[in-house]
Amino acid sequence: MRDISGERVQEAVAGCVALLRTAADRDWTAVRAGRLEWDCHATAFHIAEDLIAYAANLAGRAEDAYVPFEITLDEGTDNEGLLQVIETTGALLTATIRTTPREARGFHPYPFRSANRDGFAAMGIAEVLLHTHDIAEGLGLAYEPPAELAEFVLTTIFPCVQPGPDHWRTLLWATGRGDLPGRAPVTEWRWQNNLVIPTDRLTLQGVTPAAAADLSAGGDGGFTWIVGGPFEGTREAAGMVLKAYEAGVHRPEFGLFVLVRKEDDLAVGGMGFHGAPDEEGRAEVGYDLVEGARGRGYASEALRALSEWSLAREDVQLLCATIDPGNLPSQGVATRAGYVRATVEEEQTAREERDMDPTLRLYLRRERE
Repeated sequence: MRDISGERVQEAVAGCVALLRTAADRDWTAVRAGRLEWDCHATAFHIAEDLIAYAANLAGRAEDAYVPFEITLDEGTDNEGLLQVIETTGALLTATIRTTPREARGFHPYPFRSANRDGFAAMGIAEVLLHTHDIAEGLGLAYEPPAELAEFVLTTIFPCVQPGPDHWRTLLWATGRGDLPGRAPVTEWRWQNNLVIPTDRLTLQGVTPAAAADLSAGGDGGFTWIVGGPFEGTREAAGMVLKAYEAGVHRPEFGLFVLVRKEDDLAVGGMGFHGAPDEEGRAEVGYDLVEGARGRGYASEALRALSEWSLAREDVQLLCATIDPGNLPSQGVATRAGYVRATVEEEQTAREERDMDPTLRLYLRRERE
């Protein structure tokens, strides 16, 4: 999957500036920006503030907070000058995204305290599209960005929003700016960057709907894989993520993770859940490694980290893995990660009440270490 997130930022900014330039002769301070409390001038400046803040955090690899600086406008800056600032800050974010390695992350407060270059691109585009809409609404201008820009935002940082028939109107609905037939109005919202769980030698990187769509279609999902990857099980899991997203039931923290080796930033396998925990707090895990990465303990290391992360949550009480009796390496992975073979009674209950394949063995992990 070729990375074109920088080009998307550039396209979003160009569309914003082109539209607002048609009304540069008007008093933006006298007009409220759509449903916002800000006037159109303050909203336009906010676009620039966000673009430069995202560029700074990604370029500076900020870890715990925003890079401590702010931009200001020179006294007497007119609307045309403000548009130049938006163009410039957009160019800076575009350049930062284009030159930042895929594995680099920078601080963003929610929900998991960081974002990668795709996340910052999607956040920047969201700020541009949505606030251009707000300003256009205030000034009485017609505005509709390219559908692929709204789709990129939705599939990257709105993984829990079920796709609608129209990407742009779905994004407006998801951010409290419009209505969709059959859906209740949105009064509170927040986008969501992907979860990353570190281990000693790996990072488990949450797969977005955008990446899942590419993986399930035969692409690389935006990752650089070792020879032979990704394994077919990872593609199948990506398809499960995509189906859950399209059905509006995807919970990304209980989706698919790609295992990326820290020493060389290469993806070596996939791991994740078959779905969110049920009402009893039970969730099923699955995993695979590319053949060339096997025998080095990567799967056990990753499964232990993912299991400890999930069991620390209040909504998870029990983790299970179903494994073929002849798959001794997979059984070893589960055992080394703290799983134990279920009792005969537990396996029988799983077959009768949960339709577990009777040819498989059940492994469980309950304790919080």
